Amino acid sequence: MSDSPRRQLATKIAGEVTLSEDPGSTLRKWRTDFDVSQTNLAAELDVSSSVISDYESGRRENPGIGVVSRIVEALLTIDESRGGDHIRQYARVLSAGFESDIVRDLREYPTTVSLSRLYDAIDATEVQSGHATSVSGHTVIDSIAAITRLSSEEFYRLYGQSTSRALVFTEITRGESPLVAMRVVTPTPNAVILHGIEEADLWEHAPKLARADGFSLAVTNASTEEMLESLASLP
Repeated sequence: MSDSPRRQLATKIAGEVTLSEDPGSTLRKWRTDFDVSQTNLAAELDVSSSVISDYESGRRENPGIGVVSRIVEALLTIDESRGGDHIRQYARVLSAGFESDIVRDLREYPTTVSLSRLYDAIDATEVQSGHATSVSGHTVIDSIAAITRLSSEEFYRLYGQSTSRALVFTEITRGESPLVAMRVVTPTPNAVILHGIEEADLWEHAPKLARADGFSLAVTNASTEEMLESLASLP
């Protein structure tokens, strides 16, 4: 069906790649978001891995819409063969009707951004490393409003299109509430940033919880507006 989640997602990915100033990087972002190796993607397309590598690195000319469509369909086929988790995740409704006092900003990046670059941009300090070293987007959330007013399903939609992102919680005093909330949300994001707090004031158990769930934990005390401006400049 033309309006199926798979078709909607295929259209979105293909459009994003085609319109990107760096189609190769955007292709790489989606492939890594789907946890598909160049080797597996190449096998599905019946080409050599070097072909995928050349497109992603820009060594080949920008792929036309036909090539992009084949790559997108291959990614989705691989995901379906693994149970379709990513298709279901990406197909969630993004415009969930969040009020502006809950979600200050929700963005998807055209290419992945390293956590080190993200942290440098907002003057954040990592207090616990995680399994991932990059993100594909961010969501800036008023911590108290989100925790007190959102259901677990609505909370999950804060991930936008991917859990490969940073959740930035503002109005933090010690960090207990968002870190405890993350314990009941599955899966977890790549990074959690607590805004408005110094490392010395962080809840003592916060790094331990982040380590247990495998996400990077960072703090920043930059002003809210400066932080939002810096995030808007990424990637």
